[in-house]
Amino acid sequence: MRDPGSVAHRPFRIGVIGSGSSQETEMALARAVGSAIARAEAITVCGGLGGVMRAAADGAAAERGVVVGILPGPDAEAAAPGVSIPIPTGLGEARNVLVARASESVIAIAGEWGTLSEAAFCRKFGTPVIGLQTSLPESVLTERAEDPSAAVARAVELAQSARDGRE
Repeated sequence: MRDPGSVAHRPFRIGVIGSGSSQETEMALARAVGSAIARAEAITVCGGLGGVMRAAADGAAAERGVVVGILPGPDAEAAAPGVSIPIPTGLGEARNVLVARASESVIAIAGEWGTLSEAAFCRKFGTPVIGLQTSLPESVLTERAEDPSAAVARAVELAQSARDGRE
């Protein structure tokens, strides 16, 4: 049990990044990642809309997990149904930097230009990026994982290592 008097008691914040419109195989991976994050008692952080973001939020919500959706627009009601804490920013794609900054480690699933920008911000901030069936370049990935469970386990390990380095 974590000591409630220290920062270590706070749940890890694991980001999930990926395409806003995705194939069913990518959606299934994202749902499994969201579920695994919730079972690890971590918070899912995402962009809060469709595609990979929605699937990860749905997976986490199905396990009663907490999902923070950092939305590009000003309307909290635009968030995917699984998002429990919508944060409307009105920043458009600039909100990608907030997703990267709010996460202690990130799992990238598939993805296009927006996902690449989030991964690049993560690398700039020193936030680990685990690739799961993504075509992102190796230079923005910390490592790759073979399946959702391995990706989440590694994301939690890397988040813990970062916290240990700060304490």
